[in-house]
Amino acid sequence: MTTQRWRIGVGADDAGYEYKAALLADLAEDPRVELVEDYGVGAREHTAYPEIGLAVAEAVARGDVDRAVLICGTGIGMAISANKVPGVRATTVHDSYSCERSVLSNNCQIIALGQRVVGIELARRLVREWLDYEFDPESPSNAKVGVISDYEQRTSA
Repeated sequence: MTTQRWRIGVGADDAGYEYKAALLADLAEDPRVELVEDYGVGAREHTAYPEIGLAVAEAVARGDVDRAVLICGTGIGMAISANKVPGVRATTVHDSYSCERSVLSNNCQIIALGQRVVGIELARRLVREWLDYEFDPESPSNAKVGVISDYEQRTSA
């Protein structure tokens, strides 16, 4: 169990708005969360998922937030968008094991959920579980994450 107090960003397109609202409320009440930032969209806004995914990932890369949750119809588009930002690792999660391994094996800072794929109670549970995981830089996974980071540094201009 973590002792970390997280700064969390949450973003969604219009296909993930309802889950975003529920997760923002949950995170605001969670004692493990120090700060929750809403990166949109509003109830009647229609911002394309890549714009939200990129903006949230940039906030993670800058250090404005420690981690983030992104929600769209499937979670896939948000994860793809977020992964375009150097230094960011994002993935979709749909069960407890993938949620756990996203952090412990891959040091992902962003999880993406699909409102059309994952039920709301499962989404809420996954976010609660995710807050407890911290990457261990002494783990064997650190070398593997390092390969990804090294490649990214060599190839980004």
